[in-house]
Amino acid sequence: MLVGYARVSTQDQNLDAQRDALQKIGCSEIFEEKITGKQKDRPELNVCLRTLREGDVLVVWKLDRLARSLKDLVEMISELDERKIGFKSLTESIDTTSAGGKLIFHIFGALAEFEHNLIRERTLAGLAAARARGRKGGRKLAMTTQDVKKAAAMLKDPLITKKEVAEHFGVSRVTLNKSLERSALK
Repeated sequence: MLVGYARVSTQDQNLDAQRDALQKIGCSEIFEEKITGKQKDRPELNVCLRTLREGDVLVVWKLDRLARSLKDLVEMISELDERKIGFKSLTESIDTTSAGGKLIFHIFGALAEFEHNLIRERTLAGLAAARARGRKGGRKLAMTTQDVKKAAAMLKDPLITKKEVAEHFGVSRVTLNKSLERSALK
């Protein structure tokens, strides 16, 4: 059974072209929604995926109607493949029910993994370059070394509470405690 999925990003757009193309190839059921592709949770897509059974084929007008990124697309198609459900994209002429379509999709998978590894390598190289220039990654400390010394001095007065000191420096008691611990370790 061919099952269609059509999506547009805004309420102003219409689904007519997608619906017509999906009906023309014989989709017996078409799930439609007007929601941005950036939205991870798409109710109609979720219902569509739950509806599909072994031997069915999910059909979309265009790849970008289904997934937000190549990685998401590969994951989704892999899940369908594990369930023995085919996939067709009309515009890109991809059909995982054929050997050629499966080959194309394996190439997509390899490209997605390659892209992920490139991003990771660039990130690590950038961090290493920053460290070589004396910069550290991570969040800036809430209290300077000088602030911690002042806070420690203030806490020597038994009439001043940690809550009051934390409020004075504009931090929480937890942050004050962590800052004091960090300075004690040095």
